[in-house]
Amino acid sequence: MIRLGLAIGLVALPAPAIAQAYRCALPAELPRPRPDGPTQSQPKRDIPIGSYTLAISWQPQLCRNAGRDDRLACSSGNRFGFTLHGLWPDGKGRDWPQYCRPAALLSERLIRANLCMTPSVQLLQHEYAKHGTCMGVSPARYFADASRLYAAVRYPDMDALSRRRGLTVVQFAAAFARANRGMTPQMVKVATTKDGWLDEVRVCMDTRYRYRICPPRQGATNSAPLKIWRGSR
Repeated sequence: MIRLGLAIGLVALPAPAIAQAYRCALPAELPRPRPDGPTQSQPKRDIPIGSYTLAISWQPQLCRNAGRDDRLACSSGNRFGFTLHGLWPDGKGRDWPQYCRPAALLSERLIRANLCMTPSVQLLQHEYAKHGTCMGVSPARYFADASRLYAAVRYPDMDALSRRRGLTVVQFAAAFARANRGMTPQMVKVATTKDGWLDEVRVCMDTRYRYRICPPRQGATNSAPLKIWRGSR
């Protein structure tokens, strides 16, 4: 597996790696985020937390998707594998809490500290506004917890899996789980595009951030074929 560079410097780490920035260099000036809050289609929903989801995106596919190109993540010379979408509190039923409190704009210092993990200024703002405000913690604490959980995840050999003929969702989930101690395939949900390309991995956790079996909803069906876009690699 390719040796990976972390943060602004290119620091070599052995595989399986704890982060997925093949190369991440931040510009001297960063854009400021826009305010993010509830809308008519995404209303405030302040309900009890029953569990958590750690959503990890496959960045090469996000950059390939039409309309989801981002300069920092996709066209600045940086290269990413898995990136953190966010840490999401789930409800005790089918609904989940969201936009529980108003969120101020994140500081540039906090954004810069997390941008190689989640390479979108606006997504960082969105994740705290939509999810972090429902956890009753500060932005610094939210991203510290998310970063710690993300850093603990290990990854299978994505290059080998992307070249594997007849790969299915359940086989990928099994390979992902094998790379992580205490995780089983039932604790992983795989999200795909409509035409079967890997989009995201969602790791299910209990309220103490321990891996748990996912509820029987969301994600691709286990027998479905799965393709993995490698980007330029």
